[in-house]
Amino acid sequence: MIARIWRASATPEGADGYERHFTASVLPSLRDVDGHRGAYLLRRGAADGRVEIQVMTLRDSMDAIRRFAGDDPGTAVVEPAARAVLLGYDTTVTHHTVAHHTGVVSDGDLQ
Repeated sequence: MIARIWRASATPEGADGYERHFTASVLPSLRDVDGHRGAYLLRRGAADGRVEIQVMTLRDSMDAIRRFAGDDPGTAVVEPAARAVLLGYDTTVTHHTVAHHTGVVSDGDLQ
């Protein structure tokens, strides 16, 4: 399994907007591509009032990532609706082999 990790920053209001976008648009598009194993949206308040955002998606393989991201899997997929609410974002992503995991939390468990 491969973890794909991307980072961004936003105002608190922008982070709320990104969370809405992630739930309404990103998650459905992730689930529609074969090989999807889960996704996490992480938020952390920074000392300067910004919110740091990290998205980790899990896929079966790099081939599954290419089915979502295209021929250059290291390039971030950031839709215009996301760009509109973010202060800044990485244009690249990192990929990590998942060496061990205890299971994937379903979206319904995140309340």
